[in-house]
Amino acid sequence: MIRLKSLTLRRGTKVLLDRAELTLYPGSKVGVVGANGAGKSSFFGLLRGELHPDSGDLELPPRLTIGHVAQETPALSCSALDYVLDGDSELRAVQNELAAHEGDGLQHGELLARLDAMDGYTAQARAARLLSGLGFSQAEMSKPVSDFSGGWRMRLNLAQALMCRSDILLLDEPTNHLDLETVVWLENWLRSYQGMLLIISHDRDFLDSTVNAILHVGDGALTLYTGNYEDFENQRAQKLAQQQQAFDKQQREIAHLQKFVDRFKAKASKARQAQSRVKALERMERIAAAHVDSPFSFTFREPESSPNPLVRLENGSAGYSVASPILSSLNLSLQNTARLGLLGVNGAGKSTLIKTLAAERDLLDGKRVEGKGLKIGYFAQHQVDALRLDESALWHMQKLDPVTREQELRNFLGGFDFRGEMASSPVEPFSGGEKARLALALLIWQRPNLLLLDEPTNHLDIEMRQALTLALQDFDGAIIVVSHDRHLLRATVDDFWLIENGTVRPFDGDLDDYTRYSQEVRAAQQAVNETQDAGDSEQRIDRKAQKRAEAEARQRLAGLRKPLEQQLAKIEKQMAVLTVENDELTAKLADESIYDPANKEALQTALRRKADVSTQLEEVELNWLDVSSRLEEITVE
Repeated sequence: MIRLKSLTLRRGTKVLLDRAELTLYPGSKVGVVGANGAGKSSFFGLLRGELHPDSGDLELPPRLTIGHVAQETPALSCSALDYVLDGDSELRAVQNELAAHEGDGLQHGELLARLDAMDGYTAQARAARLLSGLGFSQAEMSKPVSDFSGGWRMRLNLAQALMCRSDILLLDEPTNHLDLETVVWLENWLRSYQGMLLIISHDRDFLDSTVNAILHVGDGALTLYTGNYEDFENQRAQKLAQQQQAFDKQQREIAHLQKFVDRFKAKASKARQAQSRVKALERMERIAAAHVDSPFSFTFREPESSPNPLVRLENGSAGYSVASPILSSLNLSLQNTARLGLLGVNGAGKSTLIKTLAAERDLLDGKRVEGKGLKIGYFAQHQVDALRLDESALWHMQKLDPVTREQELRNFLGGFDFRGEMASSPVEPFSGGEKARLALALLIWQRPNLLLLDEPTNHLDIEMRQALTLALQDFDGAIIVVSHDRHLLRATVDDFWLIENGTVRPFDGDLDDYTRYSQEVRAAQQAVNETQDAGDSEQRIDRKAQKRAEAEARQRLAGLRKPLEQQLAKIEKQMAVLTVENDELTAKLADESIYDPANKEALQTALRRKADVSTQLEEVELNWLDVSSRLEEITVE
């Protein structure tokens, strides 16, 4: 049992918990929700002993084992499988003792008994099942940890946390680096977890599937609600239902969905989607008032034009190598009314298609035709990385639109909760969610007629996701979304494209149909793997051929990476030279003597050179971001 008694927790001058009271019982499965910065992660830090209360008491059972997902993964040489096994520290301790007492018969026997009692003989098989469920192939399990990219290392950390035989499991945004198929697998695994489970997540469908209580963190308090996230919103809505503002907002949100249902319920091709909106409408009627205190309120500006089709791909292929494209036979025509969700496992090519449509990557073959007046709004992780950290949100808006009045820009930023000093403060200390909100604000201001969104909800809290969902429902242009947030997909897209085996095709069904389909595909693949493991001669893989294919794949990837790595090294040298010169000029201009009238010419020369160097440095930095992104994509895909 976990008990907090009149507990106060501060971070700096900010009070996160103010005389909070809470009791959690063994076996509880609790979703921890609240606005970014409310103190959810600090609450986890408190439970793990990383933070200590300023006053009050925290009572935890003795000899408690707490599992959690590490945020960093060193570039280790051990295999992925061994790394996951390291999550069971007791197992590793017994294995180490066995190696140390190999000659001691009595001690050795006692250790073997302990190993059997903890089910240690099946540990490797259990670790392999975890890795398989999280999307790792049999060959990848033996690869060193250092070979994996950042997103896949986070999956390794998650597998290691699940491997830990814990009494309490703490998961902080576990779905951020997962595809939809893996999210569904994780939901099933967590439902069978026997210990106490606490999950910080902004994915409402994930919470609905895994928890039986919601802990709301906000205003210095911890408030526990029974039931899943939908139940929480219903209970919280009841507390706010008397407010006229809640009623007004509820009616507007209901109207968004009702408009779609009224328009398409009689159209056969849209009947399935209209029915899903009816279900969303039923839910929306209950939850609306729960978001009355949301700090976010924004809409997309009406596009200036609407060509039809917006963009066409004819006999196209996309990827990194003409000899081995990721996607081929692309014959797509994107209409100006399209509202599409992309489905497919990680690495299938969803991001490749998005980048190709956004003209961020040229087709390897075929033709791309843009409609006159096409204006693309593309959101992906590198948009966040491209923000100028030393400048403010207002500065970014003014650079984008220097002619609009400052107050109008401030009003717009206020809809994204950038108000007062926050709008004019540097971006650098912003959280990941705040930077993502700013990147979205910049995109929305540009009045696109085609939105390409690649995991737009990563780092966004539930209130911001809700506001984005409503804004997308009202958007007049076309939308293509890659997301593992099923609520967002259900509420904003009408049709799905499935990316599978290098092709793109319409998927005849909704998200529930796709979940069943993907599980059937995964089960079939697992059956093949089990047949191979059992030694079925007809299904056995030729190891020499496999190793040769793996070697050729590594060689191909190395060939793709090498020119980019060389280009990156060259850019970094340029950046280093420019940075040194920029620092020298900054120091020179900080010297009061240069402003002496006698040094007027030297001052003007220094100012001109400073401007030139700053411009060059900005261009080089942008080039570095682009090449780094392309290099990372090769590893991810």
